[in-house]
Order: sequence, then structure tokens, then C-alpha cells
Amino acid sequence: MKPQRFNSFKNFLLHVHDFSSLLVEIIKNLPTVRKNHKETLKEMYVIGTQALLLAMLGGLFSGVILAIESGHSVEQFGATMLISRTVSLGIIRELGPAVCGLLLASRTGAKNTSEIGAMQLSEQIDALKAYGINPVEKLVVPRVVAAVLMFMPLTLIADATGIIGGMFVTTSTFHVDLVYFWTTAIKVLKFKDLFVGTLKPIFFSFFIGALSCYFGLNTKGSTTNLGKNAISSVVISAVTVLILDFVFTKVIWEIM
Repeated sequence: MKPQRFNSFKNFLLHVHDFSSLLVEIIKNLPTVRKNHKETLKEMYVIGTQALLLAMLGGLFSGVILAIESGHSVEQFGATMLISRTVSLGIIRELGPAVCGLLLASRTGAKNTSEIGAMQLSEQIDALKAYGINPVEKLVVPRVVAAVLMFMPLTLIADATGIIGGMFVTTSTFHVDLVYFWTTAIKVLKFKDLFVGTLKPIFFSFFIGALSCYFGLNTKGSTTNLGKNAISSVVISAVTVLILDFVFTKVIWEIM
């Protein structure tokens, strides 16, 4: 058992090293995105525009559920006026970015890994290298940049639909005045709420894009391994989103 555990830990360290090297290469090649702007725009459409409905539904139901749960909790104390505050802060700080990040980690992670992994198995990436084209510059950077550019507006849309969903539940079920809801929901927000809520998607998207491309580039053997790597990409991207969410909520929130 000990050699097995040692080999697993050794493989983990190798993966960390390889992924760190990929991150450095992505950052170094970021200026080349202008040269590959067509690929970047295409990825922005696929990653962002086609995921619009998913982000809206995720935000909407998050806001509805948050309003229902918090409303029933405070209703027994006659404090239904606090629902708008709970919905606004909960969506902007946590549920909007986290739910949107998890949904897009599944969609974008599986997409990037399967596409690049299929190219790896069919030796298209080796062909790019033979022509002197850097795969990171051509394939990875456009996907990472597209994710970073599109995740924030998608998260803002999810935030907006979440608050609107919470508004409908609050006004119809708990009979809170509509004007009071919006006045309170906006007034309760501070700069650090908005700052943290908009900063999270940038880091979520960068690591989701990088991780999914990493697993695609490291696909070897058969299509079975491609499926395994796609699953690993989604799982690890989702875990990374949760870890980053904790870091922002606990560490950065207290610093600010």
C-alpha cells in the first residue's frame, strides 16, 4: 500500500508542476490573443452566448429558493421585510457567482477537454507543433481569454435574474411592497459586496479554462481516457470554484 500511496502522491506533484508550467505559459502568451482574435470570438460565442439561458435559469431558481427559504424562516418572527436584504446580499456575494461558476465549470470544462483531447488523440496537436505553431497560443489562450471575458457578464445576468426571481416570491408570497423590496435590495449593497461578487468570476473562469485545457492536452491512449479526463476536468474545476469561493468569502472579505 505504501508504494501505491507514494506513486499517487508523486503523480499528484507532477500534475501540479505541469499545470503550473501551463499557467505560466498561458500568461506569457496572453498578448498573442490579438493574432488569434477569430478563434477567441468563436469561443466567446460558444462559451458565453450559448450559455446565456443556463446562467439565467441558474440565477433565477437560486433567487426563488433563497427567497422561499429565508422568507419562511423570518416570517414566524414577523420580519419579512428582511427578505429583500437576504436575497440581494446572498445572490450578489455567494449564490450568483458560485452557482454560475459550477454550471459553467461543467459546460465549459467538458467542452474544452473533449475538444482538445480529441485533437490530441487524432495527432492534430502534434501536427501543429510540426508546423511550428504553439498549441497553447492557438488553442488554450483563446479559450481561457474567452472564458474570462464572458463569465463576468453571465454572472451579472445570473445575479439580476436571481434578484428578480426573489422579488416575485417576496411580493407575491410574503406580500412585501415592491418599491420597498428594490429600495432595500439596492441600499444594503456596499462597494465590497459588488467588488467581491464581480471579482470571483474572473478567477473562476481563468482556472476553469486553464484546467479544462490542461486535461485535454494530457489526454493519451484511447477515447476511454478522454472520457475519464473530461470527468476529472469537471470535478476538479467544480472543486476549484468552491475553494476559490471560500478564499474570497473568508480571507479577502475580512481583509476589506
